[in-house]
Amino acid sequence: MEVEFIISSPDLRGLPEADLPEFAFLGRSNCGKSSLINHFLDRTSVARTSRKPGKTRLFNYFRIDKRFYIVDLPGYGFAKVSKVQRAAWKKMFERYLSSQDRAMAVFQLLDVRHQPTAEDLEVASWIQASGHPNAIAITKTDKIGTNSRAKRYTEIVDALGLPAEIPIFPTSSTKKSGRIEMLAWVDALLEANAEPE
Repeated sequence: MEVEFIISSPDLRGLPEADLPEFAFLGRSNCGKSSLINHFLDRTSVARTSRKPGKTRLFNYFRIDKRFYIVDLPGYGFAKVSKVQRAAWKKMFERYLSSQDRAMAVFQLLDVRHQPTAEDLEVASWIQASGHPNAIAITKTDKIGTNSRAKRYTEIVDALGLPAEIPIFPTSSTKKSGRIEMLAWVDALLEANAEPE
């Protein structure tokens, strides 16, 4: 897998041209987003990880195999930023997700250990309203016992009120699980989006 860093932009004006499909990763600041992106890309340090939540403050674009972009979006929720900055991020999220001029799909990330918050529900509603293909990546599944996982997945799906067709990908960057299933979904969408020759 070829991974090229393209740009970091603080706002929508700096995004690259919409010349390739893009897959956005969006989640709370402590949900393990950077670790999952690195796991997805089979790299160790493409997305910067930190012990302090909220490390990602920019729209970070990576071009993958010259076929699609991965977009690492700013985390929401626990980031220690001003109310003004948080409100600005929310506005950007909503505008970005509602874009109809970009071939886009969205992974919303949720930590298996926590019930979805009001902000998680709000973001999920934006994603659903956008009409873009989307999936849920449940992170850190190694942090709870095997016997508890199925129940937690059901609780998360029920809390979000997800339609049955939305894919759910249990993942663990530590145990290296979920990557193959996520890649298969990405490949299926890319194939469906490809123009006939």
